[in-house]
This record gives sequence, C-alpha cells and structure tokens, in this order.
Amino acid sequence: MSDNTKQKVIVLIGPTAVGKTNTSIQLAKRFDAEIISGDSMQIYRGMDIGTAKIKEEEMQGVPHHLIDIKDPEDSFSTAEFQKLVREKISDIHSRGRIPMIVGGTGLYIQSVLYDYQFTDAPGNPEYRSILEKQVKDDGIEPLYEQLKRIDPEAAGNIHPNNVRRVIRALEIFHSSGKTMTDYQEKQTHDLLYDAAIIGLSMDRQTLYDRINKRVDLMIEEGLLDEVKTLFDKGVKDVQSVQAIGYKEMYQYLEGNVSLERASEQLKQNSRRYAKRQLTWFRNKMDVTWFDLTDVNNQGKIINEISEFIAGKLQLKSNK
Repeated sequence: MSDNTKQKVIVLIGPTAVGKTNTSIQLAKRFDAEIISGDSMQIYRGMDIGTAKIKEEEMQGVPHHLIDIKDPEDSFSTAEFQKLVREKISDIHSRGRIPMIVGGTGLYIQSVLYDYQFTDAPGNPEYRSILEKQVKDDGIEPLYEQLKRIDPEAAGNIHPNNVRRVIRALEIFHSSGKTMTDYQEKQTHDLLYDAAIIGLSMDRQTLYDRINKRVDLMIEEGLLDEVKTLFDKGVKDVQSVQAIGYKEMYQYLEGNVSLERASEQLKQNSRRYAKRQLTWFRNKMDVTWFDLTDVNNQGKIINEISEFIAGKLQLKSNK
C-alpha cells in the first residue's frame, strides 16, 4: 500500500544494455515523471558514447536531471549523489510531478532511498596518502587483492579500477578494525520514500549479445575519438576515465593493446559488470522484477509495469 506521509518515487534499475532508457521514457510519459539519472558516469560532460548517455531526441521532451553536471577531472562521491538526488526529488514534487530515478549504480541508488549514513565511518588522511603513493608506484592491483582478503563482499561490489573506493574501504578497516561491509550492515534498511522499485532483467545470453552489439555500435559511433579527446587533454589518473569503456581505450591509446583487443576487453568487462549489477540489486534492495527478453512483447510488459506502479503508489496513468 502507498504511504501518503512519504514522497512518491519511481525507481527503474537493471544491468547495462537491458533497455532502461527506452522503458523509462515510456513510463515517464504515462506518469508525468521527470527522470533523475542514477548512473555514476553520466554526470560527466563530454563522456557521452562510452556511458550510453541518452540523446536529446531520445528524451521525447521528458526532463532529465544529473546529466552533464561535472567535468571529467572532477571527483564525485556517493554522499554527493545522495544529497543532489534528494534535493531533486523534493524539487520535482514541489512542481507536482513524479521523480523517477533510472540507472544501474546500485550503491548510489540505495544511498538515496534508504536511511544511509556516511559520517560514522572514520577517515585517516595520512594512511590514505600512503595508499595513494602505493597506487602510483605499483598500480591498484595489490591494494585490490588486499581488500579481497579483508572484505570480500565490498571487493565484489567495487570495481577493481575504482581507486578511490578501494582506498576508502582499506582506510575504514585500518582506522576502525571494521570492514566497510560491517558498517553497511549496521545501516537501517527503512525506505525513506514511498517507492516503487522496478528491476529490468533478461535471459543472460540475450543480455550478453545486446552488450556485445552495444560495444560494436559505440565504436562505430566514435567512442575512440571521444576517448582520444580526453586523452589528448591530459585527463588521466582520475575517477572518470577508470570507467568501463574509457580505461580499455586508454590501454589502446597508450600502446599497450590492439584496438581489437581493447574492444574485446570492453565487451568482457561490460558483461562482468552486468552480472555484478544483478547480484547487487538482488541482494541489497526490495525489487519487483520484469523480464524484457521477449522483444516482441515489450508493449505488454510496459503495461504490466505501469499497472504495478499505479497500484503501488496509487497513481493514475496517462495511458
């Protein structure tokens, strides 16, 4: 049942390439919703192809928020995302519209919806500096292996190339003797919003085929040129270009692998990421899943999702 004391939020999650963009536009039009990007990479300007950022014409007039708000050199944290999205939710409600968070970055979305605190995990700037120097000297791999031994669950949810988060997890353990997972398990899991959380899934082989085709299309659309622009500007050793799609092309531009090999690595890393996303959502959030495998049946599935949202949040659909 809907809780009238809380703000209503539609949440649409799922792995990369499952079809969130198209589904979100159709749902937004039905419920007078505005879309808040729940993707940790679409915040960056000039990083369009590699993040599969929605194009202006694809928006069909639906307002989108938290896209192109940072330069690639800027850092961005879960805490900052939480603050910005909660402000957007209130702003959208104040205009009589419904906010819809759409994306695949699990921890970011979880941090917004639940009573998720960041402040109680201690920091240690001195130890952080030591770890940062280690990364410069030896790369991230030894620290990531260390994290896997200390806190395998956190390591499973942090991409090996996300230097900032690997260091943060080790810093928490060093300072407190508790793992990041220990801290997260202490968090309350009360929803702060009246939320309908919809997950999109599909048969694994179908999803992997879509991922492979998407990578081929990205390369056709000019992914290499997009990455080369960043590379030529000297954007390196920052959070943004450690993302899948950018780090593989950097490897090519630095002369470490062939373009063909970089493309294969990009496909493989994207498939692995999709698998991790699904595991995260299934373990961490109360999601109602809809299967999009049958492309000929998607209109019917959109209707089913709309009925679920209307019933859960007591909203009228414009269908």
